[in-house]
Amino acid sequence: QVQLVESGGGLVQAGDSLRLSCAASGRTFSQYIMGWFRQAPGKEREFVAFINWSGKSTYYADSVKGRFTISRDNAKNTVALQMNVLKPEDTAVYYCAADNKGYYSGSSVYEYGYDYWGQGTQVTVSA
Repeated sequence: QVQLVESGGGLVQAGDSLRLSCAASGRTFSQYIMGWFRQAPGKEREFVAFINWSGKSTYYADSVKGRFTISRDNAKNTVALQMNVLKPEDTAVYYCAADNKGYYSGSSVYEYGYDYWGQGTQVTVSA
């Protein structure tokens, strides 16, 4: 069982930066694919980014590519999402997710590809 706790959300202005963090419990964190998803009001939850176990492979949604960076620290059991040049359309609840398969695949961009979820952290970007 893995528990995920997100932090770092808040209210910022367009163009600002924000860094989200996700702390994970469990001894096998380094084996997990870690992902970030987000859900805007009235919309489905959507994929944002994922990172493989070593941190050497990452993948981003087109909407955030070049602005967001996912990273992980296996020694600290944490994964981060650095968000730059934020836009009002980035406003959403951001969720951290873990996949215990040990390797990424096509399912890594879908909710069903993940086994554990955090409670989410709100990010609001004002125009």
